[in-house]
Amino acid sequence: MEYIYAALLLHKAGKEVKEENVKAVLTAAGIAVNDARVKAMVAALEGINIEDAISKAAAAPVAVAAAAAPAAAAAPAAAAAAEPSKEEKKEEEESGMAGLGALFG
Repeated sequence: MEYIYAALLLHKAGKEVKEENVKAVLTAAGIAVNDARVKAMVAALEGINIEDAISKAAAAPVAVAAAAAPAAAAAPAAAAAAEPSKEEKKEEEESGMAGLGALFG
């Protein structure tokens, strides 16, 4: 994770994300540098527009949260609609008995 942070810091500072710069940032932060990981990350970021990647990553949690909110809200509403309250049950029983009484006059 610290390798990604170093790359983001370099990008934000307007510096080129290359092996030497990433190593310098990590060393300055007191982190033991793994050369293979630095090379792999720099190679993976080659040709990637970091600004686009950041904007897409920032929008993704919002879309997921927005999609999950209606589903979460619908569950309690459906449960409430399916189960009538005690007063409604009592009214249904009384109206049913009144109709039954009318049959026997």
